[in-house]
Amino acid sequence: MTEMESRKAEARAWFESLRTRICEAFEAIEREAGSDASFDYQAWDREGEGVTPGPLEAGGGGGGVRGVMKGKVFEKVGVNVSTVGGAFSPEFAKQINGAADDPRFFATGISLVAHMANPHVPAVHMNTRFLVTTKSWFGGGADLNPPIPYEEDTQAFHARFRAACAPFGPDVYERYAKWADDYFFIPHRGVARGVGGIFYDHLESDSDTLFERNFALTRAVGEAFLDAYPPIVRKRMNADFTDADIHTQRVWRGRYAEFNLVHDRGTLFGLKTGGNIDAILMSLPPLAAWD
Repeated sequence: MTEMESRKAEARAWFESLRTRICEAFEAIEREAGSDASFDYQAWDREGEGVTPGPLEAGGGGGGVRGVMKGKVFEKVGVNVSTVGGAFSPEFAKQINGAADDPRFFATGISLVAHMANPHVPAVHMNTRFLVTTKSWFGGGADLNPPIPYEEDTQAFHARFRAACAPFGPDVYERYAKWADDYFFIPHRGVARGVGGIFYDHLESDSDTLFERNFALTRAVGEAFLDAYPPIVRKRMNADFTDADIHTQRVWRGRYAEFNLVHDRGTLFGLKTGGNIDAILMSLPPLAAWD
């Protein structure tokens, strides 16, 4: 196994292990609420035009596992992992770091979106990934998306990610928090998608030193999410709510859907690389409204 293949395998194993722990934590919350809901896992293989058949290591398509749960607390939550490879289309390759002259790529990662039954519980998004073209890099982040915001929840979420970023530099959290504010914004509405979090991309990891540093940061982001979000869910999941609160939630979900379908780069990447459609669009809410 080459050094790069070892890095790919290490990153993939981490993302898959994080998926397992997150799903177990979410199922535990459902049990506390008296629900027996659990994740339904569906494996998929990457197929389609321009995908090389055969083992991923030989340039094949790869695939992933889509995990979805619909329960009492989590109205709809998707936690997906995927590992894919192949070649970008010539036009799309020009938009990808390191792919303009050689369109071959490898990508592995985890992606999560949770839409909650109680409008007082914030929805949430998290993803982390490792990509390889002629360059290699990590990217990802997490952001909190409450239909009915609570300042203490926002502060707790940000505090945990601030702590996760602290070992990697005094200004890392501030830069990544601003990146999230800029990225998770709906230009045609002129509003933020939520109350922010962190976002980062193109943390180039071609050397051993850079790989270890940026992989450590990416693991810290995953651990921060697992620490930060379940306590917020438990705090709000039994709160009373009204029909007006539900309407507020559904209108907000409409804004969320607009961002993911119009502006989100991850959605575009999945569609352009032959990903599983249901896995890509699991981020969409089960019910939404537009006034």
